Amino acid sequence: MHIVIAGGHGQIALALTEQMVPEHHVVNLIRDPDQSDDITGIGGTPAVIDLETADTAELATELQGADAVVFAAGAGPGSGAERKETVDYGAAVLLRDAAVAAGVPAYVMVSAMGTDDPPSGDEPFSVYLRAKARADEAVMASDLAWTIVRPGGLTDDERTDTVRAARHVERGTIARADVAAVLAAVLTRDDLAGHVFELVGGDEPIDAALDAIADAA
Repeated sequence: MHIVIAGGHGQIALALTEQMVPEHHVVNLIRDPDQSDDITGIGGTPAVIDLETADTAELATELQGADAVVFAAGAGPGSGAERKETVDYGAAVLLRDAAVAAGVPAYVMVSAMGTDDPPSGDEPFSVYLRAKARADEAVMASDLAWTIVRPGGLTDDERTDTVRAARHVERGTIARADVAAVLAAVLTRDDLAGHVFELVGGDEPIDAALDAIADAA
């Protein structure tokens, strides 16, 4: 399988890359060429492109031959409202459009809990959740085989391979490595297309949790 990850140097993206290679070909989209060695060091293939300035055709070139794209990019907690618009929303829509143009069938979105009913207000987290909600809606409006994964608070804890996942779950935290493990499982299944689910740490094996989501109406 050929996977392209937007936000390819983020912690979730790096963990996903490590979990997918060498069985799969992973391309990591990065803005800073100085990050290339980190990507190649874990078996990924870096592709330097700025998702805030690239156009659809330019990005589609990087997606040629891919089986799926993963949006794991983010403006980051220290960014202002403008970058939440250009990255968390704009770059996600750009990836959608480029995937369609390149004939990529599947799109996996790393979203966030709280996007079902994002708060109003100008504080950065509210702006972030509204941007993510709009990005989710834009992807879901496409003809791509999309899956929206909405994790809770992210931690750097060790991977457990157990989670709690459903359309709605109580708020909680989850290790980035476990989010990556869920993404890796989603990418290798066809029965999760069209599903949105929230994700936190728990005691259910990942495959069992995803089976329940796939079986849900």
